[in-house]
Amino acid sequence: MDVSNRRIVILGKTGAGKSSLANTIFGEKLFHIDHSFSSGTSECKAETRSVNGRSLTLIDTPGFFDTDRSEEDLKPEIVRCITECAPGPHAFLIVLKVEKFTEHEQAVIKEINQCFSEEVFKYAAVLFTHGDQLPEGQKIKDFLRKNTFLSDLVKKCGSRCHVVDNKYWNEKPKDEYRSNPFQVEELLNTIDKMVMENKGSCYTNEMLQVVEEEIEQEEELIRQSSGNMSEKEIREQAKDRVATKLSVRLAGIGTGVLLGALCGVLVLGGLVVVVLQRVETIKSIATAAKIAATKFGLAGAAAAAGGEAAIGAAAAGGEAAIGAAAAGGEAAAGAAAGGAISVTTVIAGSAAVGAVIGGFTGYHAAEGADTPWEAAERTAGTLKDGAFSVIDNANQFLDKMFNPK
Repeated sequence: MDVSNRRIVILGKTGAGKSSLANTIFGEKLFHIDHSFSSGTSECKAETRSVNGRSLTLIDTPGFFDTDRSEEDLKPEIVRCITECAPGPHAFLIVLKVEKFTEHEQAVIKEINQCFSEEVFKYAAVLFTHGDQLPEGQKIKDFLRKNTFLSDLVKKCGSRCHVVDNKYWNEKPKDEYRSNPFQVEELLNTIDKMVMENKGSCYTNEMLQVVEEEIEQEEELIRQSSGNMSEKEIREQAKDRVATKLSVRLAGIGTGVLLGALCGVLVLGGLVVVVLQRVETIKSIATAAKIAATKFGLAGAAAAAGGEAAIGAAAAGGEAAIGAAAAGGEAAAGAAAGGAISVTTVIAGSAAVGAVIGGFTGYHAAEGADTPWEAAERTAGTLKDGAFSVIDNANQFLDKMFNPK
C-alpha cells in the first residue's frame, strides 16, 4: 500500500465535532477542544501523524459554513487552509452531527452543495459524529434514508459515509460497528480507495497550484540562508510567509469567493487567480501613470499619484479602491499634451482595475440572486472577463510607453 502522506481537510460548522474527530483519528489530543457553547476552532491548524501505517496530515478548520462568523474572522483562516493543503488535499471530510435536522442544518447542507463543485465531490466523504445518538442496532445509512438532504449530499460524495462517537465509542464494545478504531480504519480504507479511483492524485485547481508555486519559491529563498533548518521547518516557514502575502493581496475579496476558489467553483477560483498572478502588473499600471505625468510634463501628476494610491489600495484588496481610483481618473481627465501619451489613459486603466478588484467585495449585491453563492457567480462571471481585458490592455500600454519603436 502507498504510504505517502495524505492531506485531509476537515470541514463543517462550529460544534459539529471537527477537532474531536481529528483527535479520534490520531488517537491523541493534538487539537484543542473548547466546550463552551459559542466557541470552536478559531484558527486553521494542521498536524501530521502516522495512523495504521499511513502518514496523515489533518487540517482542522474554523466553521467556514457558520452563518454568524464575520468575514474578518474567516478570511485569513481560509487563506491559511489554502496554504496548508497546497497543492491540494487528497480528501475533504464534511462533518455533520447525528441529530434531528432543522431548517438550520438543511441550510448548511444547501450551502455545502452550492460551495462544492462536482469535481470536488469526487474527493469528499461525509463523516457523522455523535454516533451514540443512533438507535440501538441502527447504522448510519439507515439514518440517511430518513432525510432527502443528507441522502443527496452523500450520493454526491460517491456514497462515502462513516460515523464515529468521539465520547462513547472509545471502549471495546459488544457491537464492532460502534467502535471508533473500527470506524477510523473503515474511513481510512475509504480514503485509500478514493485516492486509487482518482489515480493517486490529490484534488487541485489553478489557484492551489499558484499557491504551491509561491511556497516552493519561498522554500528556495529560505534554503539559501537557512543554515541548519530541516525541510519540514523550511516548508512551515515558507507557508507562513505565503499565507501572510496572500492575506494582504486577497484582503478585499469576500469569504464566499475565497471558499469557492478552494472548493473548485471555476469562476470564483478564476477571480482569485487574477489577483494572485497579476497583482504586480496591477501595481505597475499606477506607477506608470506617475512616471508618464513626469516624463511628458502633463498637468495630471498629482492625479496620477492619486491613481497610484488608489491602485495600491486595490491591489491590497481595499474596499475603498473603487472610489479612490474613480476620483483619480476624474481628476486626470483632459490632462494631455499634443502628440504625447495621455495620462488619462493610464489612470482610466487604473480606475478600471481598481473597480474590478474592489468590486470583488460587492459580489453579494448582485440583483436577482437568491443566495450569496448565486450572487457571487453572477458578479464574478462579468468581473473575471473584465479583469483580464483591462490588465491585458494595460500590459500593452506599458510596453508601448517604455519600449517605443
